[in-house]
Amino acid sequence: MQTIYFTFGNKRTLLKELVDVSIAGDDEPVATMDRQWFREALAAATAEEQLRLHLGGTRKALERVAPIVEMLRAASAADAEVAALWGYDTDPRFTVLSAAAQALVTKPGAREGVPAGHAADVLFGLLSPELYLVFVRDRGWSPDQWERWAHDTLRSQLCSR
Repeated sequence: MQTIYFTFGNKRTLLKELVDVSIAGDDEPVATMDRQWFREALAAATAEEQLRLHLGGTRKALERVAPIVEMLRAASAADAEVAALWGYDTDPRFTVLSAAAQALVTKPGAREGVPAGHAADVLFGLLSPELYLVFVRDRGWSPDQWERWAHDTLRSQLCSR
């Protein structure tokens, strides 16, 4: 226990590090939008290919971070200093998904007439850790099943075919 406090200083810092590493998958100080999987998804030639690549990266992140979301919410509700660790005006997840949506709606195969803001909302809702947990933890789906469902659902909402 002393080693943990020596390394992290306090429980809040440890929690912040746990969340950051869970989202990223490593301890490198690289933002999601600068990660290779995200850049490759944005560079995809078609809307459907972007969705496929984006879902691959998102699934890996959700496998790591979704199980700790409820603990993080409880800790934030119980401790204002923990809540302040994530005192963003805009949810960073929404910022990432907005960037993905902006790129997606401009690509061949994107559903006509779907504004980027609507696409971002659809991505934000369907790719949420909470919905992932409903299917994978609560309903017993495999992560593969969830990824196929998310792809099919997003394709029907955001792509023309």
